[in-house]
Amino acid sequence: MSTRFDAIIIGVGQAGPGLAGRLTAAGMTVAVVERKLFGGTCVNTGCTPTKTLVASAQTAHLARRAADYGVTIGGPVGVDMAAVKARMDRVVAGSRDGLVGYLGGMERCRVYRGHARFESAREVRVEGEGGDLLTADRIFINAGGRAVVPDMPGVDRVRTLTNVSILELESLPRHLVVVGGSYVGLELAQIYRRFGCEVTVVERAPRLVQREDEDVSAAVREIVEGEGVRMRLAAECIRFEPRGQDIAVGVDCESGDREVVGSHVLLAVGRRPNTDDLGLDRAGVATDARGYITVDDQLRTSVAGIWALGDCNGKGAFTHTAYNDFEIVAANLLDGDARRVSDRIPCYALYTDPPLGRAGLTEAEVRRSGRRALIGTRPMTRVARAIEKGDTRGFMKILVDADSEQIVGASILGVGGDEAIHCILDVMAAKAPYRVLQRTMHIHPTVSELIPTVLGELRPLE
Repeated sequence: MSTRFDAIIIGVGQAGPGLAGRLTAAGMTVAVVERKLFGGTCVNTGCTPTKTLVASAQTAHLARRAADYGVTIGGPVGVDMAAVKARMDRVVAGSRDGLVGYLGGMERCRVYRGHARFESAREVRVEGEGGDLLTADRIFINAGGRAVVPDMPGVDRVRTLTNVSILELESLPRHLVVVGGSYVGLELAQIYRRFGCEVTVVERAPRLVQREDEDVSAAVREIVEGEGVRMRLAAECIRFEPRGQDIAVGVDCESGDREVVGSHVLLAVGRRPNTDDLGLDRAGVATDARGYITVDDQLRTSVAGIWALGDCNGKGAFTHTAYNDFEIVAANLLDGDARRVSDRIPCYALYTDPPLGRAGLTEAEVRRSGRRALIGTRPMTRVARAIEKGDTRGFMKILVDADSEQIVGASILGVGGDEAIHCILDVMAAKAPYRVLQRTMHIHPTVSELIPTVLGELRPLE
């Protein structure tokens, strides 16, 4: 016996709830299947909890610097990790409960709690809630991803943390060793250093955040290292070994000791899609060598009537890309609007403090393209807003196609960089020449007001 719906959505990540809302508003009956926590990675173990921790860490950092601003605080600054975690949990619960209420009150939508597995291209079995068999002509996979536990020597002999389990800590590590020097690792490294922990980052590559330009990478390192985070780069042959109550992380670096001994180890070396236990083979849905579901430019899988959205399709690993996936699918399916993944401009942020805002191509990518280009830069030491806030670390960089005069990429590392980048992103989306932004009057004092200044000082990229 099966229950028929017009559509089935597997997973309540960032793409799922909005899609359910659009489909039910269009008169369809929808089954939503979630095996664990509503909201997916972002709400439960990603953006929401970590940015809440960033705020707590920034508060501790500013409190220690109070004298720099002429403010007197009596006694040393302390961090109550149990209270920090309680605040984080309240924020997360508020977001998650909001989604539960939203879906629960949606007409023509039924929520199933359990693990979804395909039995055919039109059938999904929900394991857990009575073993219900659901059928639909439209199925949307929004299964998300999880942290990779690397197959490094000794990793199975020691206790390690991921981005999920580290959020469960109610006491501060004495010495946190972070394996991985990219976005997740660096954000958590700075957070726990500001909480007062000793922190060491171990990175196999010769520099941090490898996907960024070398000048951005070097500036990020200077920021984090300047706050006391130790760096072990070019760390080959990473291995683990119990050392009493501690964990020894062996590294073969160009210099320094051959091991780092810490009380806790965080593995932040990448993510993998949650596609290995969905029964995709029974539906005939193709995946690539890494397990990501193969999709076309409108997020259709290899099987007609099945779409894949969010982290499981390999088209982006961010909340905003997942939500945009929903918008693309809904536009094509319901609005007759042929939106495509290839239309969007790559954009994201690294939430160290100060943050990095990124849009479009890097300088290295522009150079490899062979196009004639212009570049403009400005250090944050020459941005009034940064000076007033007492944090002049970082810089701005904007790249322009010399022939079309369109902006093709930008990096803003510094105070407000995650917000100011949207001035550039919007002009890029409009395909307007850079002079439109250059001649726009901005509000003073802001970080964004210096973007027209940078554009007025463009020079050839040599």
